[in-house]
Amino acid sequence: MLDRLSALIALCLALSITPIAAQDTDPFLRPPAVHPDGDEIAFSYQGDLWTVPIDGGTPERLTIHEAYEGQPRWGPEGNRVAFTSDRFGNSDLYAMDAAGSTPDRLTYHSTGDVITAVDSRPVANAPNFYQLLEGTVEEKILLDVTDPEGEERTVRIRPTGDLSDELYREWVEEHRALVEEYSDGRLGYVHVEGMNWESFEHFERELYASAHDKDGLLIDVRYNGGGWTTDYLMTVFNVQRHAYTVPRGATDDLEQNHEQFRGHYPFGERLPYAAWTEPVAALVNKNSYSNAEIFSHAFKNLGHGPLVGQPTFGAVISTGGMGLMDGSYVRMPFRAWYVYQTDENMEHGPARPDLRVSNPPGIKAEGEDPQLRRAVEALLNETESE
Repeated sequence: MLDRLSALIALCLALSITPIAAQDTDPFLRPPAVHPDGDEIAFSYQGDLWTVPIDGGTPERLTIHEAYEGQPRWGPEGNRVAFTSDRFGNSDLYAMDAAGSTPDRLTYHSTGDVITAVDSRPVANAPNFYQLLEGTVEEKILLDVTDPEGEERTVRIRPTGDLSDELYREWVEEHRALVEEYSDGRLGYVHVEGMNWESFEHFERELYASAHDKDGLLIDVRYNGGGWTTDYLMTVFNVQRHAYTVPRGATDDLEQNHEQFRGHYPFGERLPYAAWTEPVAALVNKNSYSNAEIFSHAFKNLGHGPLVGQPTFGAVISTGGMGLMDGSYVRMPFRAWYVYQTDENMEHGPARPDLRVSNPPGIKAEGEDPQLRRAVEALLNETESE
């Protein structure tokens, strides 16, 4: 400890450091890193990296950049130095030759913590950070992590080979929260991921979980690749009220109070699927394909509510396929689809929204969705007119 302290004092003298104002960025050695051979120190001074002999001497500058670069770490062989830098906004991990070279960026978009080793293999020695993770999917691995204050810890993770499900659920929750915000909690929101049985069952569950006590419902089929379940969804929305019921004992004066129960009907007992009879709107875009387009045409032309967004892709046919003797597989169309009300061919005939709204590039970064906001406005107008 005394040897290191002597080296730090010698370094301060070599750099002629004098006290500076508080707004200057990290002018002292915070934290220095000692070479594996014990004869050299790497450190950050005023946002750049330097090295100096541990016994004192003339410092050598490794980086010259307007970004802040700090937390240097030597590779085990002492020929590479890893460090953090905010060259692109966030603090990410870089590595370079100890003799000087163009730094290699190793991580992207980190939020503060820096991975310095994977299963005890230093990141600084790896030509590519992700190379250290090869063959680790669903296996437990240990990460050495340093936080922005320089504190070190070990984290155990189990890497996954696919984040698509997690990213999708995150997207849905973000949009459900936006609907809550835009509608002041009055509307429910369900995104239909695909036109398949699994998505339909999820839709039925979400219909009651998200919208049973709401004034209206937003159905989102943007980014829906299609399938075959339009008629199941239409069954839910095509239900029309023809009666209402009053449970036994619900009132002492049935003749006087029966109209208080106009909203009551045991749909769950009497229908094979869920039913929705409150106001509804649907969202579509150019990434709504095939059966999601058939749903959009049906929703609009059967008058269920406003269709909002951008025209769908315009690619609707039924296809099948068969295997050939050589092992190859051929898909061929076997059915064309036309809109009953207009006789329009759905192939090259997209579903066109009643309210056309585009989402400009970069709008997600602002936490907004203009298409969703417009759909909420339209649906709230529908609920007011009910």
